[in-house]
Amino acid sequence: MEIGVDSFAAMFSGNSSKVINDADALAQLLERIEYADQAGLDVFGIGEHHRKGFLDSAPTLILAAAAARTKRIRLTSAVTVLSAADPVRVFQNFATLDLISHGRAEMVAGRGSFIEAFPLFGYNLQDYDELFAEKLDLLLKIRANEFVTWSGKFRAALKNQAVYPRPLQDSLPIWIGVGGTPESFIRAGTLGLPLMVAVIGGETHHFRPLVDLYREAGKRAGFKSEQLKVGMHSLGYVAKTSQEAIDDFYPGYAESMTKVGKERGWPSMTRARFEAQAGPKGALLVGSAEEVSEKILRHSNALGGISRLSFQMDSAELPHEKLMQAIELIGTRLKPLVLQ
Repeated sequence: MEIGVDSFAAMFSGNSSKVINDADALAQLLERIEYADQAGLDVFGIGEHHRKGFLDSAPTLILAAAAARTKRIRLTSAVTVLSAADPVRVFQNFATLDLISHGRAEMVAGRGSFIEAFPLFGYNLQDYDELFAEKLDLLLKIRANEFVTWSGKFRAALKNQAVYPRPLQDSLPIWIGVGGTPESFIRAGTLGLPLMVAVIGGETHHFRPLVDLYREAGKRAGFKSEQLKVGMHSLGYVAKTSQEAIDDFYPGYAESMTKVGKERGWPSMTRARFEAQAGPKGALLVGSAEEVSEKILRHSNALGGISRLSFQMDSAELPHEKLMQAIELIGTRLKPLVLQ
């Protein structure tokens, strides 16, 4: 199993006691990616958002800067909002990243959990799924062919058009990022693409029927089981002790989740709800390295086996020093426990 970290370069609340200027925040993020490489993590992902409080609207630029400071760690999006992007430019950006990183680039393509990108780039939210399906089709054709002939509804047609540069890797890895829509799981399986499941709430075992749909669709389409990889993106944080992890993580997590909840009609985050989510069956991976490693293995078993686990720690607005400590613990203590 690969172990990694995803970041949205985010400060949700803007508390005056925590806020730093954007340039310093990005400098710290790059330092964390470099440290993750040194600590032995396998992958680092950068999200894509187009709203206040997030600095990840141009994730490939951040990943390219990280590529120059790292040697081994794989660099991916988490996720690329493909529905509101031009697949040609997306491919060119990630192919360039692949060349800069000497073959370490990946992409997680998805529709995004926020909607700002649609009006920002001139798209209708009512075309949410149709946009993604069409653009994914074009992206995969570009990946497979240097010269592309293609036509669709939302973009000008291509007639034997060459797309450059080509990546260093023979086939640039493209994962599909999904939430809880059965059709999304089936689509990923039918295409034989690896699946990244965002499990940010509830109990992980509830996603098993959806993962089974993915694997069944993939097998019906003729793909081997080893091609149908499943990854898991989870909110989490590791500290020296479980109590320290909870004390560090809860205040910022409660504040940020309550803020997002006001937009989406969720109830405010309470300590009781947090503790349920941080419990043995809950989605949050918060605790000591020993406790969280055991929980990761339980989650993997619940989903029938996962090949990648990515921590998302931004939601708690933890200071840089705490995040650096967590990265060290994940790489040096948690990862060996998971792999033993």
